[in-house]
Amino acid sequence: MIAFVSGPVAALAPDSAVVEVGGIGIAVQCTPNTLSGLRTGQPAKLATSLVVREDSLTLYGFADDDERQVFELLQTASGVGPRLAQAMLAVHSPDALRRAVAGGDEKALTAVPGIGKKGAQKLLLELKDRLGAPVGGAPAVGAPVTAAWRDQLHAALIGLGYATREADEAVTAVAPQAEAAGGTPQVGALLKAALQSLNRAR
Repeated sequence: MIAFVSGPVAALAPDSAVVEVGGIGIAVQCTPNTLSGLRTGQPAKLATSLVVREDSLTLYGFADDDERQVFELLQTASGVGPRLAQAMLAVHSPDALRRAVAGGDEKALTAVPGIGKKGAQKLLLELKDRLGAPVGGAPAVGAPVTAAWRDQLHAALIGLGYATREADEAVTAVAPQAEAAGGTPQVGALLKAALQSLNRAR
């Protein structure tokens, strides 16, 4: 298993990063939160999880070991593959997911694209004894993402090579979408919308 990759960031995309390791560019699938902390040309170290399929080898990257562990534990639930597990971590932090599961919070889980009410109920049952108790004393479920979506989105756009002015304009452009979502804005969806607005402007 590849436990982590470490090296300069060679390239950034909306859902992935390329890290140069020993002269080889390794593509790593990441959440917007993880990508927002990376900068092209700067050194990075990502905890990783390798998902092997018949027709592909996909490496998923995380800001720390805790996030990777939760990613792998989520996939022990029936119907949860790596894509959905990553989507859950794009919307909620590891501790927010632990609190959601411990508190039976269906609403927090249905905020994740691809999870309906029945799916949320099933996940709450299956994951109840697997994720463990929250590690830190962070605010309520979704609050960190809700409060910081502007900063996360802005940092992700800067990391992708956009100028500060362009990032400011893109954040302003998607603000109505974020406010309309209420609850917890999905940073991944906002990043895609921001990139579309920037492409239209060019």
